[in-house]
Amino acid sequence: MTSRAATRPPSRPVGTVTRGTTNPNRLRRMDRWIAAVHGAELRRAPDPVAVDLGYGAAPWTAVELLHRLRTAAPHARVVGVEIEPARVAAARPYAREGLDFRHGGFEIPVRGRPQLIRAANVLRQYDEAEVAAVWERLCARLAPADGHSRGGLLVEGTCDEIGRRHVWVALGPEGPRTVTFATRLGSLNRPSDLAERLPKALIHRNVPGEAVHAFLRDFDRAWAAAAPYASYGARQRWIRAVRDLAADWPVADGPGRWRQGEVTVAWEALAPRRPR
Repeated sequence: MTSRAATRPPSRPVGTVTRGTTNPNRLRRMDRWIAAVHGAELRRAPDPVAVDLGYGAAPWTAVELLHRLRTAAPHARVVGVEIEPARVAAARPYAREGLDFRHGGFEIPVRGRPQLIRAANVLRQYDEAEVAAVWERLCARLAPADGHSRGGLLVEGTCDEIGRRHVWVALGPEGPRTVTFATRLGSLNRPSDLAERLPKALIHRNVPGEAVHAFLRDFDRAWAAAAPYASYGARQRWIRAVRDLAADWPVADGPGRWRQGEVTVAWEALAPRRPR
């Protein structure tokens, strides 16, 4: 997708320093989803490299990503990338076999093309108009698709401080594929509670006339209609609501993932409709 010169790291990292807020176990829902849906691609790759982009003030998310990926792909390696040099220095004592930390940004300072780039809570501070260019740049760094692989995966999204509610977009080398909503069901009053965790590409689109607003409206209606199932627990209510939602929306997963408090929808169904 890019020339060798285009992928050569520049002299200065590309991007802006984030707040760096991080907590252990914050990204568990995203990690488990990645291991489940992308694990086969990681296992097939001769050198399955994953990048934890913008891991923050402490290295916990990169350490945990390695552990969770290796449950699916025992030879996976993780490189934590941070634009703030002091954070890289603080993380390096945690480096070990399969885990490294490097100074950099959106240029992704690793050799070759990674099989995974995870960017959690990184674009929250950017303007919506900047997101498409960042996505394009990161997707260009992914392992390409071929006859045996769909290529690498970029997972970009936002979660709350302790990881109870999370929404992310999954992108391949060709661009965005899906949007996943994930939550701890015991903390949920209604599905639209997840609106505050929409990624930057969608969070300002939760208004009448936009697809994501219609989706969350319909999800709330399905959740309300599934209220009788609450006597069997929040999980059964969620599963029923998603099953009803799938009649009108292109839900891309099945009950095995719904049971985890997740639902994944095709990107095209939720993509912004109105130019800005």
